[in-house]
Amino acid sequence: SEVEKLAHLEDIIHKRLINQETAVSAVSQAVRRGRAGLKSANRPIGSFVFLGPTGVGKTELAKTLADVLFGSEDLMIRFDMTEFMEKHEVAKLLGAPPGYVGYEEGGKLTEAVRRKPYSVVLFDEIEKAHPDIFNILLQILDDGRLTDNKGRVISFKNTVVICTSNIGTKMIQVEMAKNKVKSTSQKSKNDFQEIREKVMVELLKFFKPELVNRFDEVTVFEPLNFQNMAEIVKLQLKGVGKLLEDQEIGFFYQDEVVEEIAQAGFDSIYGARPLKRAIQKLIENPISNLIIGNKVKTGDVIRVRVDKGDLIFDVEETQMVEVNQKQVHCNKCNNDFQTEIIKNSTLFCPKCLSVGLNLKIKQ
Repeated sequence: SEVEKLAHLEDIIHKRLINQETAVSAVSQAVRRGRAGLKSANRPIGSFVFLGPTGVGKTELAKTLADVLFGSEDLMIRFDMTEFMEKHEVAKLLGAPPGYVGYEEGGKLTEAVRRKPYSVVLFDEIEKAHPDIFNILLQILDDGRLTDNKGRVISFKNTVVICTSNIGTKMIQVEMAKNKVKSTSQKSKNDFQEIREKVMVELLKFFKPELVNRFDEVTVFEPLNFQNMAEIVKLQLKGVGKLLEDQEIGFFYQDEVVEEIAQAGFDSIYGARPLKRAIQKLIENPISNLIIGNKVKTGDVIRVRVDKGDLIFDVEETQMVEVNQKQVHCNKCNNDFQTEIIKNSTLFCPKCLSVGLNLKIKQ
């Protein structure tokens, strides 16, 4: 039920998102406040600013919220703010005025939310947007609605609004390297709290306080370390295994495989993004070649291991066993049936459950 999901929201999110405990906790609490009615009923369920380096889970958290709260990742509506850097492009969000090209199409933002009223609305790289976008955001966060070019009022009260930004990224990376901050000690948490405060100062250089204060939470995502990368690899490989399972193909791998992939995909600047390409190159491509080349069939098992730094794919083929089927007659209920004769097993009639002398095997 929704109540159970909300109560265990952190645990559900962490099945897909590695690390970022502070961000996940802040977002979960804000969503619960919104669902509990402890805010204006007309405002969005939750509104957040996600700050931090690329590839640390900002967009993944938005996708996860769409899936958990509304049932599908497809209910995340993403707007790339690099497409709205000029003043004339801002009008595209609400729709062109009457008589102008594109009037009938409606606004990109208003039409998307009108069609998907229960959704996560993501403004990606918000710092690159034209300042007029911020006025639209203020109206959404204050009133929970927008009026499109045709005069229709579009409600945002059933949406979650998220803005992502790379503001302060370089400063985070420099401070993390300088202090060698890790997430394992209380001192490290205190160090990162100081970094958060510095990032907030950077944020307020770009955005007016009245806009920042309208959001429920402004949270800073931490850079990922190698251990985090290994955990993400496991999540990705679990997804590969599920796709193979749908084809009735088994999939297993050694722990060393995870380390090899994490090493190949680890990047302190781009975070987890290179991991996807590493898994495609090292795992998905070889398996695809095996399947297309008819070297793997339904029922087979693929085992991946490491040998001298290379990933080796062993295929355990399905062994076809000849089944000894016999026609059987039950004298008690006069039932004829076919069954497999298996050594050391008890033969019985499926109709009356008789055993022993009541059953006669036909030659």
